[in-house]
Amino acid sequence: MAAVLVIGPDEPLDPSWTEARSTAEVEREAAAGRTVAVTLAGDETAQIAAAAVYAWLGARVFRTPHVTGVRQAVDMADSLSGRRPPALTRRGLA
Repeated sequence: MAAVLVIGPDEPLDPSWTEARSTAEVEREAAAGRTVAVTLAGDETAQIAAAAVYAWLGARVFRTPHVTGVRQAVDMADSLSGRRPPALTRRGLA
């Protein structure tokens, strides 16, 4: 699986990427093995939430002005889906 890339809103998309505009498109294109890019819209909270959903479905490129928050959401979704190890693990000792 391709690495995740979070880019600024003015950066161009690579011509080899497929831009998706809905969750159904992301899921279909990712299942076909394409590198899926999404441009996130809305306020910061909406963009972070949408990024987590799109990452879970297989999008690998995210265009947003909120790079840090989106990166954290994408990393969390990838960890939960098993595509990357968690950044930190803790074991509760009781």
